[in-house]
Amino acid sequence: MGAMTTVRRAVLTLPAAPLGPDNPLPALAVLDGTPTVDERATDELPRDMARQLGYAPLRTVLPVPVRDGYGRERVPTDLDAIVIENDRVRATVLPGLGGRVHSLHHKPTGRELVHRNPVFQPAAFALNGAWFAGGIEWNIGATGHTTLSCSPVHAAIVPAPGGGEMLRLWEWERLRDLPYQVDLWLPEGSDFLHVGVRIRNPHERTVPVYWWSNIAVPEDRRVLAPADTAWHYGYEHALRRVPVPVAEDSTGKAEDRTYPLRSSLPADYFYDVPDAGRRWIAALDETGAGLVQTSTDLLRGRKLFLWGTARGGRRWQEWLTAPGAPGYAEIQAGLARTQLEHLKLEGGAEFSWLETYGPLAAEAGTVHGEDWAAARADVERALETALPRAAVDAAYATWRAAAADAEPVTVLATGSGWGALEVLAQRHELPGTPFAASTLGEEQKPWLDLLRTGVLPPLAEGAPPGPSLVADHWRDMLETAPAESLTEYHLGIAQWHAGDLAQAVRSWERGLRQEGTRWPLLYCLAVADQEGGHPARAAERYAEAFEALPGDDTVVTGALGREAVTALLAAGCLPQARALLDRLPEEARARGAFRLLEARLLLAEGRKAEARAVFDAGFEVADLREGAETLGEVWAALTDEPLPDVYEFRMRP
Repeated sequence: MGAMTTVRRAVLTLPAAPLGPDNPLPALAVLDGTPTVDERATDELPRDMARQLGYAPLRTVLPVPVRDGYGRERVPTDLDAIVIENDRVRATVLPGLGGRVHSLHHKPTGRELVHRNPVFQPAAFALNGAWFAGGIEWNIGATGHTTLSCSPVHAAIVPAPGGGEMLRLWEWERLRDLPYQVDLWLPEGSDFLHVGVRIRNPHERTVPVYWWSNIAVPEDRRVLAPADTAWHYGYEHALRRVPVPVAEDSTGKAEDRTYPLRSSLPADYFYDVPDAGRRWIAALDETGAGLVQTSTDLLRGRKLFLWGTARGGRRWQEWLTAPGAPGYAEIQAGLARTQLEHLKLEGGAEFSWLETYGPLAAEAGTVHGEDWAAARADVERALETALPRAAVDAAYATWRAAAADAEPVTVLATGSGWGALEVLAQRHELPGTPFAASTLGEEQKPWLDLLRTGVLPPLAEGAPPGPSLVADHWRDMLETAPAESLTEYHLGIAQWHAGDLAQAVRSWERGLRQEGTRWPLLYCLAVADQEGGHPARAAERYAEAFEALPGDDTVVTGALGREAVTALLAAGCLPQARALLDRLPEEARARGAFRLLEARLLLAEGRKAEARAVFDAGFEVADLREGAETLGEVWAALTDEPLPDVYEFRMRP
């Protein structure tokens, strides 16, 4: 008999770039993420897919803050970890970083089953900024990497189905106001990590839901899934149906896309898995061995993401990990066919399923042969031998009936206090995922006061306004609270989130007529002008907001200064942009984002040689967004020379 699963605390030491402070400005920017569908594919879309593509896209990331305070300097850092282990497998989980599975080690073969990043390096890939590559991540909320990528979650030991210990992770997802849990355990003697996931809708209203489990794997693998076609989504932002395994890319070149290193450009391939078939995806090496992921049927989607071999994709790989580290691809599993869809979850209902992750060994000659059907069939036979489909279904039924509601026994880590605040406000009953009042902190305190007294407490002099809440019940409370400057600020943000833009502007304008801190309201009005197509007025208001800063908060000064200079530059107000940029603290101006702003401003001023000198001296924009082309555009305006590799982040031809 194998050993029972044990769960224990540990410490993982990695070279890590500190996350730094969150951006103190409210995340009002409207997302531009509406997917398009190739005209040739319109008639091929299944009805549910066509409906879900247009359902409840995210407008902003409110109420979540943007996380952009990190840099690129890494120092040895101790990270809290939790180890789940039996005599066959050891999984290492990072509760302070979204519950990421950093490592999945198979003891009998000595194999690491996932891509284990040797560093912790945040990059601007999450919906709200900071994200890092590697391992297995749990993406909830809306299309993209979760806002919880670099945030702590609650963690505790819970009795596992069949005996032993299980690790429960849980949190309150704030984009959609939903609690969720991820239960991880290793059955006795099993090679497969079992993961039970549940998303609950405690509200009376229907809520849009998104979930994708992303697994980083070495890119020198063949990725196999039970599909003959896939939906291709590249950085031209068009969805089209393609055959599997051989398909044309955006340049028209035909190649076997199940080998990540045979594609030149980054791309997503969402496999069209038949309704009746078993859900699985595998990444296998030249010997036919590697990782397989399978699940109960509710988790229907399967996807391959690859970086490709072009310069941009290779540069991103270097950016996200250590120099000389091997590259990775991602195999993924989700609730919908594609990541461009959201599903409806009725009030009081839940989505729950079971996933498993483990080693697989198939016949190498068949796996890497030209007969795609034979390769898939061989993998499916090997999977059925290693872990029968019926066993997965039975494990799910046992977990859901006997363990999903079990209360935590030993708390190992603490997440945010937002779930506790929502439980108090809405009186939710959530067996198995307690959001204790003891987790309430300073960020929740003003809102707790509003809940109990109907009034927001005043700000300390010069203090930023703190995080906002935007759900309907909080907006209702703000509307009946005394109309003070801080209340109008938060009410306007809630109205902006709800799409009532005109009323939001009126609230912020009312707030300016009250006693109180002016710069947050001016900032909000500047964003409203910018989104409304009034760049000159927006620039004036950004500058006015900057002038109203108290001057002793370097984080606020840097964040607002960056946006103000950008707006002034866009409006052609070059002298004002130069004056404001030169007033920023030297520490801020030395950061890569401001060096790029300096180069753009010099170029606009007609000082090309000086702008080129900024590039020649070198800089790194730590929070460069995925797919950003700004560096290439500025360089092209400076010279006809090829863009240097260090600035090459373009992900399309």
